[in-house]
Amino acid sequence: MRKIGTFTFALFALFALLGGKTFAQKHKAGDIAGIWYNEEKTSKVQIYQEGNKFFAKIVWLKEPNDKVTGKPRVDDLNPDVKLQKTPLLGLVILKDFVFDGTDEWSSGTIYDPKNGKTYSSKIHFGDSPNLLKIRGYVGISLLGRNTYWTKTILQPASGK
Repeated sequence: MRKIGTFTFALFALFALLGGKTFAQKHKAGDIAGIWYNEEKTSKVQIYQEGNKFFAKIVWLKEPNDKVTGKPRVDDLNPDVKLQKTPLLGLVILKDFVFDGTDEWSSGTIYDPKNGKTYSSKIHFGDSPNLLKIRGYVGISLLGRNTYWTKTILQPASGK
């Protein structure tokens, strides 16, 4: 019986590992669609598809009303004064994401209503299909930060 050399075995093992990882990361474009909690679990965001692009809007807020006025919270930190009275509920915060065919949704932007800023962004799944890793950045993705969203379901409205 012929012996397999250490180098050949290591090379084979490396290809097997890489091949398995690539296979495990294959996704379909619509896999990110659904309802997701933001990292702090203070809002639910619905990711949806229009054409070949993906968007997300806020569909639930833990604190939907302003503590002082009691009125629905608005996008008061938006740099566009005309948009500062836009309700946060229903606000589109992810725009124009395109699926790359394997494991990334990119070319989109994420808007952060906590500071009124919009960032370039890309999306990947985290360690499970119930965890999204969203990276917002300025210029290049090295100059940014991650946020993680957890999959949930939209709670049905109660009452008649």
